[in-house]
Amino acid sequence: MSLDISAVRAIATLARIELAEEELAPLAGELSKILDFVEQLSEVDTDGVAPMSSVADQGLPMRPDVVNDGGIADRILANAPEAAEGFFTVPKVVE
Repeated sequence: MSLDISAVRAIATLARIELAEEELAPLAGELSKILDFVEQLSEVDTDGVAPMSSVADQGLPMRPDVVNDGGIADRILANAPEAAEGFFTVPKVVE
């Protein structure tokens, strides 16, 4: 895919990048090369290849999902500017 200068100018405007006129032609060539490479990737046969997030075969470590209250409310409230009866207190924001 070949980009012309007007397309590069439009892309730069959308990306809010200020480019001088002499920068447009070289950038059009570079962007065209990038798009040509991406088009080559679409020709690769990926049938039968499972999607993956990493080339290393690994799984996430699992732990039992146990619900608890944490047991550290007093340590958490120690960080609060003000606390009352075991809760954070905040200034009134609605009149």
